[in-house]
Amino acid sequence: MTNKKQKSDMSASQKRLIPSYIFLTIVSILSVFPIYWMMTAATNNTADVARGKMFFGTEAATNFTNLVKETNLWQGMGNSFKYAAIQTILCLIVCSLAGYGFELYHDEKKDLLFGILLMGMMIPGVATMIPLFSMMSHLHLLNTSAGFVLPAVSTPFMIMMFRQNSRNFPVDIFEAARIDGLSEFAIFYKMYMPIMKATYAAAAVIIFMNAWNSYLWPRVVMTENKAQTMPILIANMANGYSVDYGKLMMGVLFSTIPTLVIFFVLQKRFTEGITGAVK
Repeated sequence: MTNKKQKSDMSASQKRLIPSYIFLTIVSILSVFPIYWMMTAATNNTADVARGKMFFGTEAATNFTNLVKETNLWQGMGNSFKYAAIQTILCLIVCSLAGYGFELYHDEKKDLLFGILLMGMMIPGVATMIPLFSMMSHLHLLNTSAGFVLPAVSTPFMIMMFRQNSRNFPVDIFEAARIDGLSEFAIFYKMYMPIMKATYAAAAVIIFMNAWNSYLWPRVVMTENKAQTMPILIANMANGYSVDYGKLMMGVLFSTIPTLVIFFVLQKRFTEGITGAVK
């Protein structure tokens, strides 16, 4: 009787979960569909894409050939990767140092400064676009890696993320390290960074994706074709009276690959870092 009752209770609970499973399945399909459509469109010609064809075609090689011949694909990919990599590395160093200092050496003045810093998140990026462009122009940093990277080397969100996750840091080991004679930078490099590697991985994914997909600021500061990034290259392909959608979607597919690779490689660490895990 007990076994039958347990089985009936399990079946009842499983039935209650059916609507949740159906809802999650629908949401998953809707989330994956744009990627599927992008992949299928990259293998079809413009006429098939316009007709709404949802199956893989035979024009992938033609679209790729046209993309390489008619655009600076590899130059755009190289520029995007270079700018995104530099921005990711510098932003991780600066923001982790700031978060480390704000949390582990905080006092009332630092808390006030951190509050003012967070207020910067409420200022729209468009409002700072003209002053930033003027600064980069006067410093002769247009069409350079520094011009692309400097405005995003330090962001309030990343500093806040490192500070919040630093609250789980075992502070007691600092005192032991100081007694052993380690300097503050040695403690940061040899102890803090390895323990916070999950947070670094999560931050790296966010920073790299934001830098790779950035469009407005590169459009403003990168005025020469040789310095254009993938979002600018794709936007230029979409301009004009006649758009080759097969070639366009092939470019979008190539632009998506690096961010997908970065995310899947760091997926586990990304989840741990977002949840504030410290190991």
